[in-house]
Amino acid sequence: MSQSADDSVQRTRQRPAQRTALRELISEIEHRMADPTAKGLALAVSRAVREQALQPGDRLPPIREVARELALSPTTVSSAWGLLARAGTLRTKGRRGTVVADLGAPRDGRYRQALEHQAELSLDLSTGVPDEALLPGLGRALAAVTTAGTPRSYLDDPVLPELAEVLVDSWPYPPPAIAVVDGAMDALDLVIRTSLRFGDRVVVEHPSFPPLLDLLEAAGVQVVGVPLDDEGMVPDALTGALDTAAQAVFLQPRAHNPTGVSMTPSRAGALARIIGATDAIVVEDDSAYGIASTADVSLGTSLSGQTVHVRSFSKSYGPDLRLAALSGPEDLVGEVRRLRQLGQGWSSRLLQRVLHHLLTDAQSRAEVVAARAEYARRRKVLVDALAARGVIAGGRDGINVWVPVADQATALVRLASRGIGVAPGGPFAVLADGHDHVRVTVGLVERDLETVADEIATAALASGWGARGR
Repeated sequence: MSQSADDSVQRTRQRPAQRTALRELISEIEHRMADPTAKGLALAVSRAVREQALQPGDRLPPIREVARELALSPTTVSSAWGLLARAGTLRTKGRRGTVVADLGAPRDGRYRQALEHQAELSLDLSTGVPDEALLPGLGRALAAVTTAGTPRSYLDDPVLPELAEVLVDSWPYPPPAIAVVDGAMDALDLVIRTSLRFGDRVVVEHPSFPPLLDLLEAAGVQVVGVPLDDEGMVPDALTGALDTAAQAVFLQPRAHNPTGVSMTPSRAGALARIIGATDAIVVEDDSAYGIASTADVSLGTSLSGQTVHVRSFSKSYGPDLRLAALSGPEDLVGEVRRLRQLGQGWSSRLLQRVLHHLLTDAQSRAEVVAARAEYARRRKVLVDALAARGVIAGGRDGINVWVPVADQATALVRLASRGIGVAPGGPFAVLADGHDHVRVTVGLVERDLETVADEIATAALASGWGARGR
């Protein structure tokens, strides 16, 4: 018998077993599926994995076979697989097809991809952190805190009353309810966990902050990108994104990370009118509070009942302070507080007293004002120097500059060879717009800005082999 005939016989013998295995797998999914939609199928597969009916490494049948067996359209199955892939439940393995992921295995997110380096650097401008030398001193604040304090009850108000008063007085709009949490990412995580469900659709800026994208993808939501211009989210693109219902719109109102774009009041009004016609909540991440030079603009001015406003103190008072405040509708903030009671309960009132002192002490406030001016100077010098060398970087605020480059990989390698680290633009991308960028944390460049601009411009204008081949 020829080899080809032998192979044909072997395949024929395997078919009944394959059909039986396929039927069993489909049956495990089918009896868990409550409704014949992409979300319903994704939830059914998730339950099968959670209940160990599907095991890590199990290969799923081709989309058309699943669609035929479940009487669904291939588009519905494909959409479900996309939801599960974003949530980390499934992995695409090339010729091996789509397999169930090992949820216990380590998984590198966008954040690690953006910041991780393989070599030692003499000047690491990839981090996005503030300059430690520009943070206000803690001596006076720590001297003023004489005791850790003891609550009367573990159900006491989690926000220190005197801090709440300062926050409310300085908020960009009258907040319906306010909470203090362990940093901006904790705030975003809490909002996602209390307000979004698997398969929900959310709108984000393009480019966007990698840890936020990691959180959303881990929650299994559908992420839709909307581009930015010099004033913020593009209204027409947002309108198009909201033609299909969305549960939330995430944005950074000023000193956008990575672009440095700050939303103008007129743009905020236009976006508020668009979102106000929907049921979506707005989640604003003001990560540059204190060091941003542009106005404190919020859609909450018009949409207080739909807006969650997050204010971080990491850039202005120190990342290790681990405090942020959030405002939002009373029911949403109430859900956040109830969720926290299942875990840490509240953010340290000792740290809240330190923050209250920093926010009210005249010398500390003056130090933050000086830092704001210095960051603005550093950013302007670098942006102007790049422009003089033929590299135009947009944005107008914050400690980061979004630098367009001819080829991302080439720019990263060239700068690393000079001892300079920058963050690749890829992990920030939501849309495939065909443009390469790197993020430069210019706030960390104290001196030799012209020299740094020379190196960045040279790397930005250098083309890789692929670009030259085209």
